[in-house]
Amino acid sequence: MKTLLSGLAILLLTSLSAVAAAAEDEAVYQARFAQLFASFRAGLGLETYEPLEPVPGAVKYAALPLASRPSIDPSALQRAREYAAANRSSAFLVWRDGVLEESSYFGDTKAESLLTSRSLAKPMTAIAVGRAMALGKIRSLDQPVADFIPEWRGDERRRLILVRHLLDMRSGFLPQSMSPDPAHILNRAYLHPRHDEIIIREYPVVDVPGSRYEYNNASSEMVAVLIERATGRRYAEFISSEILQPIGAPGGNVWVNRPGGVAHSGCCLMLPAEAWLRLGILLAADGVWQGRRLLPTGYVTEMRRPTRENPYYGLGVYVAGDYTPRRGFAHPEREADSRKVLHSEPYLASDLFLFDGNANQVVYIIPSERLVILRMGDNPPRGEGQEWDNTVLPNTVLRGILRARAGAAPSRPDSR
Repeated sequence: MKTLLSGLAILLLTSLSAVAAAAEDEAVYQARFAQLFASFRAGLGLETYEPLEPVPGAVKYAALPLASRPSIDPSALQRAREYAAANRSSAFLVWRDGVLEESSYFGDTKAESLLTSRSLAKPMTAIAVGRAMALGKIRSLDQPVADFIPEWRGDERRRLILVRHLLDMRSGFLPQSMSPDPAHILNRAYLHPRHDEIIIREYPVVDVPGSRYEYNNASSEMVAVLIERATGRRYAEFISSEILQPIGAPGGNVWVNRPGGVAHSGCCLMLPAEAWLRLGILLAADGVWQGRRLLPTGYVTEMRRPTRENPYYGLGVYVAGDYTPRRGFAHPEREADSRKVLHSEPYLASDLFLFDGNANQVVYIIPSERLVILRMGDNPPRGEGQEWDNTVLPNTVLRGILRARAGAAPSRPDSR
């Protein structure tokens, strides 16, 4: 009898502890939600968050070297710099053929400043998966995610989600949108202290995986879970030791949903601008850094390959594609015209691909020119006759390449 009573007491205490923990989690969630919508009313996003987890960079960090002899016309760089400055930029960097041709920071931003990445974090998820594949921890892009998340094995649709679907936005998950309702799954999957568990168990799968492109944060958020279960390592430690440190990048930190919890891999990775530039340089070199292959052969080509469901999106990156004057992030059927980004002319390099995050934070990568261009900052101003044009920076720089040194000028593609 005494043993039975002891067991019941333990069970009761465990239940009460679980209820208390759930109540604490809910209180944290409600506070985060209130902070988010206060930021929205001020025209901002959620710029601060706790807790944070360190993402160490290179132990012996050395800044990228500056060009001693320019290969880009200084007047072209000046025009591009002025465009960046006029559009509330924090950083504008141009790297070509091993050296920095331009390194400008605006306002209070310095080279070491940690900048909020927003969806620049999504290409990092694709690089992380590629690195895990190179290490033999993930078999292929076509491996079922349920191999690592057994909770999905009995689900008719979730068991069909492949690794590549988390990266190319074809997971079938509910599309991204906004809701003022704190009970809405979109908000709970973003701000709850157990957002990973919510996505795994509750986030709706509204389309057959692989059948439709739908931009959503949940797909990218699942990559942290995937990496941690596939490698047995924390997401922050993995991207630090396997990506940032090998490419000599400076470090920073990442949001985690609770102390010791899961990182927000779909956003919220804060690094100096040069770290993002170096990721672009890595991809421009087909996943090789200073002779060391970090990504599988052909993986960057796969990243740059769009799907039939979206001819402008590959694995975490956007591609040049056929020319269209405006393009957005959501599926065209669910996208208002006001959310589409202006492209006033075709990109001048058909092999261009880019990281593209909220507030028009961009990293343009042009492998044929060994060229990477970065712009980070706040939302560019919008007004009558004024809006961000996604082609100005890369095309201005491409037109300014000094061909006497570099060779023949790039031909303007007919259909891109």
